[in-house]
Amino acid sequence: MPSSRPNRRRRVERHQARTARRARRVALLVVLSAVFLVAIALTAFGSTTSPTSAIVPPKSLGVAQTRPTTEIVAQRGQVRLQLPISQSRLTAIGYHSAGTGALMLTPVGHQANEGLVQRIVHGIFGGRGGSPTWYQLAGGGTSALDVGAPIGSDVYSPVDGTVVAIRPFVIQGKAYGSEIDIQPQNAPSVVVAVTQLVSDPALTVGTPVVSGATKLGRVADLAAVEEQALARYTNDAGNHVTIELRAAPVLATG
Repeated sequence: MPSSRPNRRRRVERHQARTARRARRVALLVVLSAVFLVAIALTAFGSTTSPTSAIVPPKSLGVAQTRPTTEIVAQRGQVRLQLPISQSRLTAIGYHSAGTGALMLTPVGHQANEGLVQRIVHGIFGGRGGSPTWYQLAGGGTSALDVGAPIGSDVYSPVDGTVVAIRPFVIQGKAYGSEIDIQPQNAPSVVVAVTQLVSDPALTVGTPVVSGATKLGRVADLAAVEEQALARYTNDAGNHVTIELRAAPVLATG
């Protein structure tokens, strides 16, 4: 009679191979689960300060003001908006919805108060967007860009172009500072509106402006007349300048 030992040995070897494969699969699942849990912990709980309650360090008004270094904060098509406030005076950057006619902007950088799911995805796969850091303000939307700075901070043009209008910035029937409209050099079909600042006396309609170099005015104080959403992310009243992009008015002909 043939021996059954070789058959038993082969069955044992196959059983051992299946057991080893199962063990490897279990080990791989354990490793992947551990990586996922670590990513969640790092993204959701890695900071002791919640991004929705971040407080920006104070900027000293006694320090001599300087021009902002070149930094793009938002864009739409050919229009690239540069930071209009010196980095040494900046308190926070926020986006919200503006009135009718304002065009949506694409923020540059990353959202500091993004949701948990977004933080997990970015923690695992990367792609948070670098700097600058910005906040989504109440109501959502990105058609208005708020750039925070202490009262009296110098405001510079966010684009190269020409001043086409200077008018009072009115809240509840009363003027608080100015609105300055700039026609970008590379996009004459739109205007860049800068509001909530006291315009520089030397600035007039027709004045050519250079981004980051031409002074438009100084940050106005509107804390007494409206609640400023940016204050949630700064250590002051949240004063700021607002930038919007709108279609240029069409002049009637004939």
